[in-house]
Amino acid sequence: MSQDELMNLLKATGYPVAYSHFNSDKSPPYIVLLYAFSTDLIAENQNYVDIGNYQIELYTAIKDLEAEKKVQDKLKEAKLPYSKTEVWIKEEKLYQILYQIQIIGG
Repeated sequence: MSQDELMNLLKATGYPVAYSHFNSDKSPPYIVLLYAFSTDLIAENQNYVDIGNYQIELYTAIKDLEAEKKVQDKLKEAKLPYSKTEVWIKEEKLYQILYQIQIIGG
């Protein structure tokens, strides 16, 4: 899966999606995608398999289980395993649900 395909997958949730940030304020729920780091498989002194680690950040004004389910269902549909964490951002009055995924070869 490529980064473009991941963006399209997230857009299929029906929520606004941007890479890194939006250029204007958005009303939650919305999604931000970020490339975090690589953990490429290295063999014979070269990068053998590209492995990109991405953060999918879902922002909601309330604890929105339906929005979380939509994101999780799309990740499962694409067979992308994820880990999930949650934090309340007091200054923004938003929940951030963070999904960490890996894309191999993308």
